[in-house]
Amino acid sequence: MMNSSDIKLCVIIPTYNNAGTVKQVIEDVSRHCKDIIVVNDGSTDNTAAILSTLKDLIQVVSYSSNKGKGHALVAGFRRAMEMGFTHAVTIDADGQHFADDMPQLIDEMYKQPDSIIVGCRNLTEQNMPRQNTFANRFSNFWFRLQTGINLPDTQSGYRLYALSALRGLRWITSRYEAELELLVFSAWKGHRITSVPVRVYYPPAEERVSHFRPIYDFVRISILNTILCIGTIFYGYPAKIARSIFSFCYFIGLAIDLNIRGFFILTLGGKTEKNKQRYHRILQRKAQFVINHVPGTTFKYFNPHGETFEKPAVIVCNHQSHLDLMAIMMLTPNLIILTKDWVWHNPFYGIIIRYADYFPVSEMEQMTQNITKKIKEGYSVMIFPEGTRSPDCHIQRFHRGAFFLAEQLQLDIIPVFIKGFGEVLPKKAFHMNPGHMTMEVMPRISRQDEAWACDYREMTKRVHRMYKAKSQQPSQHHTLIATPHS
Repeated sequence: MMNSSDIKLCVIIPTYNNAGTVKQVIEDVSRHCKDIIVVNDGSTDNTAAILSTLKDLIQVVSYSSNKGKGHALVAGFRRAMEMGFTHAVTIDADGQHFADDMPQLIDEMYKQPDSIIVGCRNLTEQNMPRQNTFANRFSNFWFRLQTGINLPDTQSGYRLYALSALRGLRWITSRYEAELELLVFSAWKGHRITSVPVRVYYPPAEERVSHFRPIYDFVRISILNTILCIGTIFYGYPAKIARSIFSFCYFIGLAIDLNIRGFFILTLGGKTEKNKQRYHRILQRKAQFVINHVPGTTFKYFNPHGETFEKPAVIVCNHQSHLDLMAIMMLTPNLIILTKDWVWHNPFYGIIIRYADYFPVSEMEQMTQNITKKIKEGYSVMIFPEGTRSPDCHIQRFHRGAFFLAEQLQLDIIPVFIKGFGEVLPKKAFHMNPGHMTMEVMPRISRQDEAWACDYREMTKRVHRMYKAKSQQPSQHHTLIATPHS
């Protein structure tokens, strides 16, 4: 994932016969970004003359014949890459977008620097052309069918691109519908596509300059969607299915392997502390391998404060996916995880959970005694304070159990923050997506810290606020540690 300090942003404005609005758009944009590339797509009015008066504000890419918006965007992206830019905002030259909304796209970029961010308009806005609204909804439906992504406005030209997401793309069309094609191909390649709301202005019909041709462009969009649907059948969905089948088979094989190892090490060998430690080290190594080899994904682990997990603590982590458990198991072999009852009693991988001496959360009184014993043996205990996976990766309400336990047993708290796991394997999804996953170990909250002057109820609220704030921050980029300490 890109370091936020390496981001270099420009704005690309494609224009064709927008002499009445392009100057104002450029001046508005210049208040938010000083690097502006204008692509004159063969304008036949006095656009070129207007651009020549703004040469101190802009870089101009120009050619004599009109080749379509898709071609203009490609020309702009190519020039941006040649100039060393990493990201580009695209904004239409007809004045329908508000340059003052650009900070919203930029804020989202710093949170997700590898994404394509679409500025979604309100399709019920006053004066919104009826044919545009129909074409947009038509396009949204097919985009959702082709990619599985629900995007409210696939036709918006107000976007922010991570230019790395565009490398290697080969477009079918070069005109109005090219932006839809770009989104579909990017989604198939596994790039994250997200959206932020933006305002839109449509002048009265008699003042409007529009190059949208309802019948011609609708036919072109229909032909493109037919091609993309065929591509979905033979490429888009098969790639998802292949990743999911491979991952499912791998997890099944891994579970069988761990069950067999547990039987030989702990059942036949005896549940000695030495054998339990051996089994926990195997779990850690297997978890490290799995998380680092999920098909179509990347994983980065950050431990900027050098936490070693040698001193027992209560480890808390936000919860997004079934993959979260594997990520937590990477941290240290000296770990006990509290699981839901159905996980502990599961006839397949529940055996692994029981071999590892993980505890069901329902047996609170007995569990506290067992945890106390394990802590004396040098183990930390891990709890997901949200209790259940987040369906949309947002931070949910924290339960107090983890913080009550830390207070009762006089343990430090180690917060761990994960990101991207719920996008790779969403809740209730039957397939895995490509994507980027990160895990960061945040500073240990020591019993000697002033924060512990409050009781566990207040500590629950404080840590929850910390996670909410963390989820709103740009991705952190510290010294990378390939794998946690074994």
